Amino acid sequence: MAISLDKNPIESTPANRAAAPALSRHAIRPALPQDEELPHAGTAREHFWNLPNTITLLRAAVVPVLLFVPLFPGEAGSAIFAWFYIVAAVSDLVDGWLARRGQMVTHIGKLLDPLADKLLASTALIVLLAMGRIPLWATWMVVVIVGRELAVTGLRGIASAGGQVVAASGLGKLKAVTQNVAVGALLFHYETLGLDAHRVGLLCLFVATALTITSGYRYFADYFRALDRERSES
Repeated sequence: MAISLDKNPIESTPANRAAAPALSRHAIRPALPQDEELPHAGTAREHFWNLPNTITLLRAAVVPVLLFVPLFPGEAGSAIFAWFYIVAAVSDLVDGWLARRGQMVTHIGKLLDPLADKLLASTALIVLLAMGRIPLWATWMVVVIVGRELAVTGLRGIASAGGQVVAASGLGKLKAVTQNVAVGALLFHYETLGLDAHRVGLLCLFVATALTITSGYRYFADYFRALDRERSES
């Protein structure tokens, strides 16, 4: 009689091998969150020196240029600085469009873009106030606009730390356009295109201030409403 030396009494047949569960080579690895990307998984590295970020830096470079406005208060000097500001303000639309179209959105760009906008507008308003082109009775409007920019920036930082995003609203974009028109007109100061640029600038500044208060209130109201919703669901 033949004696089997096989320690496993179960014969390893193709049927048995098919029935046995197969362990994946990843079975002992901890599960990764679905949104976690493996290193070198084909993700492109961000490049700081791309065209949108370069345009943003050029816009920020206009900020120190505006400090020289009081040295050239004449009609020609005012027009030159006004066009500097207008081109810089319009470049905000250009770099955003290029970043989205060319898929060149970067983390540093998300930081620099709103920062450059706020520095540009705030510096221009403070310089115009120092020159007297914004009268003293209108100082409160400058304080409201600059204060709101700081408050919303802080709110976005807090929301980002909590995993929320405070996106720009339509009202906020309208405020930005009106504010840029106001600053540009006040920089022109003198009659331009048959219009009293100074009066037009003050009128637009008043409208921009009203939009500033309204949009700022909505940003904070929406944020705290979202917090209350999260607390009620948890």
